[in-house]
Amino acid sequence: MPFAVYVLGLAVFAQGTSEFMLSGLVSAIAADLDVSLSAAGLLTSAFAVGMVLGAPLMALFSRTWPRRRALLLFLAVFIAVHIVGALTPGYGVLLAARFVGALANAGFWAVALAAAVSMVPDGLRGRAAAVVVGGVTIACVVGVPAGAVLGERWGWRAAFWAVAVVSLPALWAITRSVPGGIPGDRGRDRGRGGGTAPVADARGTASAGQEPEKAPAPARTPAPARTPAPIPVRDELRLLLTAPHLLPTLLTMALVQGATFCAFSYLEPLLTRATGLTTTWVPVALALFGAGAFLGVGAAGRYAERRPTAFIAYGMAALALGWSTLALTAGRPLAALALIPLLGMLAFGTGTALITRVLGLAGRSSTLAGAFGTSAFNLGAAVGPWAGGLALEAGGGYRSPVWVSAALMALALLTEGARRLRRVRSRKRASGSTAG
Repeated sequence: MPFAVYVLGLAVFAQGTSEFMLSGLVSAIAADLDVSLSAAGLLTSAFAVGMVLGAPLMALFSRTWPRRRALLLFLAVFIAVHIVGALTPGYGVLLAARFVGALANAGFWAVALAAAVSMVPDGLRGRAAAVVVGGVTIACVVGVPAGAVLGERWGWRAAFWAVAVVSLPALWAITRSVPGGIPGDRGRDRGRGGGTAPVADARGTASAGQEPEKAPAPARTPAPARTPAPIPVRDELRLLLTAPHLLPTLLTMALVQGATFCAFSYLEPLLTRATGLTTTWVPVALALFGAGAFLGVGAAGRYAERRPTAFIAYGMAALALGWSTLALTAGRPLAALALIPLLGMLAFGTGTALITRVLGLAGRSSTLAGAFGTSAFNLGAAVGPWAGGLALEAGGGYRSPVWVSAALMALALLTEGARRLRRVRSRKRASGSTAG
């Protein structure tokens, strides 16, 4: 695996810390800024809305840029808005800062996913995507609990400063290791990413890492190969919209992530007010969730491409059962702490497998596919906390967001079942026409 892929995972770690860390800070933010708990939860939704809108817009905006330049610009904006968020005294400015930071994060994600899969052979696409998504899971293991500890000891603003500081080394690492090719230049990316670029021999064939056979010197030096032009926007959108089963997969991804973010955004009040744990247990629970997520992403990278349909279906069914069980047993500390890492593993393992499926269905439209996958991921992240907040405002109690997560997983199962049914019918029609 090229080192540059791991560098992208490092940058995503810093950004993932920001996206998830509010789950341990909502009470402190609500008290400091004098807003309700559901309003503080909307800061997560604002970030997710920025990701939903920003992923395709930023991907189109930067699609002809060298990837290194695009990644550096997006990460620099991300750092700047976190400094603004750490300094602001008002809720409105913080809400706007979260939205702008999400736009930058969305652009980074769209370019990073496409860059990662372009630097590896097709058989390693799932692992490359898992490394990038793995940055988010490491953020859950280390960054989010650390943010909760910082917020408890020095205030929630300290967590924003920490995200800005941690992001700085990623700027340098991207400059040194990420290829500068434009989207669609897979050979150039692989050569810079650590592999050995093919060398054409005298017969016109290529051999990786081997010297070409000697041939008579040409009469004149051939012109250097031209970098292939990117796919036109209209053609790339057409490829995406006509790709079989892509849109149902994006909808399923949004529902799965909605379930995850709905429960995760209100995990702190669930544990402290329904389970009865003290605030010191919140970082521990967040770390357990992140550890499970890390294992789930690793499992998806290794096994999801072998039997992707079964991997996704079993994961979704287990998530529906798991969120329901957590809602029922939230009053028992041992049961809740045991379920949290399991749910993290299932949520991120299934989500990573769905991202890999999206990139595979999109074919040549990898840049916009990464953007659409990011939008679907964060559409769920926007709708989930919003739906959980509605349940809280309606008087459903601190377990109600978890019940909403279970309901969203039931919808995801129905969507996936409908997709598989359409796939079976299309295969039967194809075989019938062939036989006729």
